[in-house]
Amino acid sequence: MNSSRVFDTNVQLIKYKVLKEIIRRAYEGGLDDAYYEIPRLISPGPKAELRCCIYKERAIIQDRIKMAMGGNNDNPNVIEVIDIACDECPIDGIYVTPACRGCIVHNCKEVCPRDAITIVDKHATVDKDKCIECGKCTKACPYSAIILQHRPCMVSCKVKAITIDENKKAKINNDKCISCGACVYKCPFGAITDKSLVLNIIDILKKSENNTKYKVYAVVAPAIVSQCRFGRVTQVVTAIKMLGFYQVVEAALGADITLYHEAKEWDEKRLMTTSCCPSFVSFVEKNFPELTKYVSSSVSPMITTARLIKHSDPTAKVVFIGPCSSKKMEFRLEKTGGAIDSVMSFEELQAFVDARNIDTTELEDSELNNASYYGRIFAKSGGITKGITDVAATLGVEGLNPIVMNGIEECRAALLRLRSNRATENFFEGMACEGGCLNGPLCITHSPRNVVDVDKYGNEAKEKTIFNSVKLYDLTNEKE
Repeated sequence: MNSSRVFDTNVQLIKYKVLKEIIRRAYEGGLDDAYYEIPRLISPGPKAELRCCIYKERAIIQDRIKMAMGGNNDNPNVIEVIDIACDECPIDGIYVTPACRGCIVHNCKEVCPRDAITIVDKHATVDKDKCIECGKCTKACPYSAIILQHRPCMVSCKVKAITIDENKKAKINNDKCISCGACVYKCPFGAITDKSLVLNIIDILKKSENNTKYKVYAVVAPAIVSQCRFGRVTQVVTAIKMLGFYQVVEAALGADITLYHEAKEWDEKRLMTTSCCPSFVSFVEKNFPELTKYVSSSVSPMITTARLIKHSDPTAKVVFIGPCSSKKMEFRLEKTGGAIDSVMSFEELQAFVDARNIDTTELEDSELNNASYYGRIFAKSGGITKGITDVAATLGVEGLNPIVMNGIEECRAALLRLRSNRATENFFEGMACEGGCLNGPLCITHSPRNVVDVDKYGNEAKEKTIFNSVKLYDLTNEKE
């Protein structure tokens, strides 16, 4: 397989190569020599392909190996900065480029609300102390000679958790970070990345002794259907089983149950936000603590599905596979009760399958029929709203007036209205990732096609309502 065709970016490809080699060595041996051998395997030299020299290139790969093996245990955040990979991107704010022609109109100076622009030697200059970076001058310049320049990581972080330290390196404020991973995907140098738990997952699989000591279940996010660029999703399910998992279960099953409980809960509260996206919940807790009372008490579909499994098989181990960095944060939260034992990203799944020399295109199909149409479309922004609207109508619940908050900026705007009692809506669907989970930072690929794939996947569900999933949940709880 030509893996370079799978990923959106070269950063993802390098990450994949490191992960694949770590996984291979975890099974075949040679992990002790990983820090020495893998950098030379990925960057053989003698000339550097991506950095100033081969030595820096290999040093960065060594740090990527650390992240692939779990990262810094003293840092509770699932997102970390690889200092040596941070390219010290310019942070000049408003910057006048050499394209300035020294025109006599001086539109840039005229529109500046703080008189931060003056004309020196016929060229515009910016007083950084006065400039508020409103961007009016960038639009006014007829030559587009003035630009607003910020680091991609800082632009992508909508909670302002990223600052620049004294060495001009990116720094994450854990008190503000919501583990959404936007910076992971947007950093052009891959200097910000997520910690991998693949060695932990391999340990779980090995100790199960082919599912004889205990059974290991994989819970897969519905967004997986948009990531199967080589082989059908049903073939990928077979591949997951070949990795050593006893059974593969759809997280969409838990999504069905979540819809039911959220519809009932909303009928009691009459004002509520969703709780499915852990980054959204974290955003509310850190930025709108007075609104946490409106967050649904339902756990996420990932946790609900895992609890169902462990109710039926108390000795089971459950690994979630999805597009989220924040799931790596969520599964460790006290409120989840240890339902999930580890988390694997779609990127890591690709590396895992390839490290074990599994060609998905040659495999038999393994059907997934755990969930309904509604559970499967949770993967896209607006999916929860579509589901709860229809479920509420079926249950005879009236008065629902939902809003879809697509991305943190929309979440902030709607929650500000809610806090100031100006919101006309009474059900708030919050997604940290624009477009929803199908655009999660740890997706293999990000494409408009992902929405089409998820919609098709939803329509292919044999279950057209959520109620068989709810019956399963009720039957499981009756056994306790």
